[in-house]
Amino acid sequence: VQLAESGGGSVQSGGSLRISCVVSGLTDSDYSLGWFRQAPGNKREGVAAIASTGRTAYADSVKGRFTISQDNGGNTLYLQMNSLKPEDTAMYYCAKSAFFIPTLVSNEYLYWGQGTQVTVSS
Repeated sequence: VQLAESGGGSVQSGGSLRISCVVSGLTDSDYSLGWFRQAPGNKREGVAAIASTGRTAYADSVKGRFTISQDNGGNTLYLQMNSLKPEDTAMYYCAKSAFFIPTLVSNEYLYWGQGTQVTVSS
């Protein structure tokens, strides 16, 4: 499995951004895909996850502002980010887990992309 993120960039506070992750080699029928982020000096934290069942999970800090989704073929994962805040600034990573329950625990994910930088200015 390979994952490749894109779509990061710089945006002003209150703005929106959509980042994408192309997933290749995905053959499992049961899996979860997640978005994580890591700011300098901080631990990596789970942002949102979606299972092959369609069930989703969000961190409290992004609920109501971020939306995770997949395209119909399941090959592209998206994270729509609205009402962005400076504290959302981080490197964003997509990852794949073998579990069909969406989890925000990074240890549950075995495959990771290289990340895409999101910077929100005040």
